[in-house]
Amino acid sequence: MSPQIFIILLSSLATGTIITLTSHHWLMAWIGLELNTLAMIPIISTTHNPRATEAATKYFLAQASASAMILFSSMINAWQTGTWDITNLSSEPSHILLTMALAMKLGLVPMHFWLPEVLQGSTMTTALIIVTWQKLAPMALIYLTINNLSTMILILLGLMSSIIGGWGGLNQTQTRKIMAFSSIAHLGWMITVSSIMINIMIMNLIIYLIMTTALFYSLILSKSKTIQDTTTAWTLSPTLTTMMMILLLSLGGLPPLTGFMPKWLILEELVIQNLIPAATTLAVSALLSLFFYLRLAYTTTLTLSPNTIQTKFKWRFKLKPAMFFMAAFSTISILLLPLTPLMLM
Repeated sequence: MSPQIFIILLSSLATGTIITLTSHHWLMAWIGLELNTLAMIPIISTTHNPRATEAATKYFLAQASASAMILFSSMINAWQTGTWDITNLSSEPSHILLTMALAMKLGLVPMHFWLPEVLQGSTMTTALIIVTWQKLAPMALIYLTINNLSTMILILLGLMSSIIGGWGGLNQTQTRKIMAFSSIAHLGWMITVSSIMINIMIMNLIIYLIMTTALFYSLILSKSKTIQDTTTAWTLSPTLTTMMMILLLSLGGLPPLTGFMPKWLILEELVIQNLIPAATTLAVSALLSLFFYLRLAYTTTLTLSPNTIQTKFKWRFKLKPAMFFMAAFSTISILLLPLTPLMLM
């Protein structure tokens, strides 16, 4: 793909998200989501192989279905209430349709099946865009309509997502599929707390975006597409593998790293609201996710692959110039926990 076309597609992607973020009218929000989807499809299918084409098709079908449901939901609401305002969603069928549509957009259980397959069929950079930037527009719609959505449905979706996200990643060997199930689990935590305290959801989203971007940068630089690839990443840069291990532990939510902060605050808020079973379920599901993070950390840093004559090691080329962002995101992903009181103000 030529740089000019790629820049146009990225600009369309950003424009679609910004239109959705700034809209008050349902049609404008829908146009932003459609622009976002249509810009993403050529980016997924840049590599000309059947797997990428399949991933682009699955992505299109899932996102188009969700967009149609959002449009249908807003039309029912406009028909019953006479207004297209996003914040004025008072029709019961509209609530349910919108919740299901946004769950499909985000890849929440039980509408999560497209996410691991799409990530596996796309490049690492495209996978990074799908699990970070593409979550912003649906999350903005949840933020705008949260007062009208059903708390019970959101908590159930969140709990199921955190369990399936942890469970699904246990037997995966591909790093992109592991990151897909990690994304499902993290979004489950966010959706669970969204109807109780929206500020914690936004903080969790920001921290998730930063941590995921930092880890994807590490995977892209070390060209680690499978768990087996991570065993030889130390030949490229021992510092990078150490950073990857700490980032994985942070994603798992271990103190004293940044990833512990959102989990701690969400569990605390659920206990305050007397939702003890939900808090227990989330805490147990975090252990499932922690297992595959620890397995990745173990293969990356604590093991040496067999050093036979046939073993292929990575060449230690000069690293790419995008290291500034990785250094900034990695630092934030590791050292932000002491700033928790400041972020809660």
